[in-house]
Amino acid sequence: MSQRSERAAREPVFNLPPVIIATLAVLALVHAVRTYLLTSDQDGWVLVTFAFIPIRITAPQMVGLDWPGGLAGSVWSFVTYAFLHGDWMHYGVNALWLAAFGTPLARRFGWLRFTLFSLAGAAAGAAAHLLLAPHSVVPLVGASAAISAQMAASARFAFSPGARLGGGLARYDADFRPALSIMEMVRDRRVVTFLAVWFVFNLLFGLIFVPPGVETGQIAWESHIGGFLAGLLLFPLFDPVSRRGSSFS
Repeated sequence: MSQRSERAAREPVFNLPPVIIATLAVLALVHAVRTYLLTSDQDGWVLVTFAFIPIRITAPQMVGLDWPGGLAGSVWSFVTYAFLHGDWMHYGVNALWLAAFGTPLARRFGWLRFTLFSLAGAAAGAAAHLLLAPHSVVPLVGASAAISAQMAASARFAFSPGARLGGGLARYDADFRPALSIMEMVRDRRVVTFLAVWFVFNLLFGLIFVPPGVETGQIAWESHIGGFLAGLLLFPLFDPVSRRGSSFS
C-alpha cells in the first residue's frame, strides 16, 4: 500500500475535502449577497449578466436588450450560471448532492482537476440546454449540471471491485481503485440500475414534478443529462489513477 493510501486510510470517512468546503462556501456567499444585499433590479442585472439564457446565443436581437458583457458574456455564462441558485432550498439540495458525490471525486482528482472537471460539466449542461431549448428566455441557474458530471464520474470507480459500492470498505483508499470502462459499466447490473434510476428521476422532476422550493424554469433536466453524459465521457481525460497496476491490495 502506498504512503498516500496509508495516510488516507487513517483519516475520518466523513471529512469533506477543502475544495468541497470552499465550493459550498462560495455558492452560499453568492446567494446570500443576491438575497440580502442586492435590490431586485441589481439581482436582475446579475441574472441577465451571469445566468445562461439560450436566446442570448441564438437570437439576442429578439429580446431588444443590450446584453451585458457582449460576446464575452455569452461565453462566460456557460459556466457562471452554475454559481447562481433560485433560492435557499435549491442551494441546499445541490449542496447535499455536491457533498455526497463530489467528495470521493475530489479526493481522487485533487482540487485543480476537480474544479476544471466541474466547470466542464457545467458547460456541457448549458450546451445541452441550448441544443434542446435554443429559444428559451428563462435564465438557467444552478450547479446541478456540474454535480451530475461529478455523480457520473464517481460511478466510474465507485462500483469497481474493492471500491465503496463494489464490495470494499468505506475508506479513502476505495476512492483510488482503477475505474471501470464504459463497456464494463454497461455489463454491470448495479451500474445500469443506478444510471436508469438517475435518468428516470431527472425526467420525472424535469417534466412532471417540481421539487419543493424551486420554481419552474430555474433548473432544467436537459442540463442535468448533458452534465451527466459529459462526466461519463470526460472522466478518463482527468483521472490520475491508472487502470493497470493498482498499488492497493
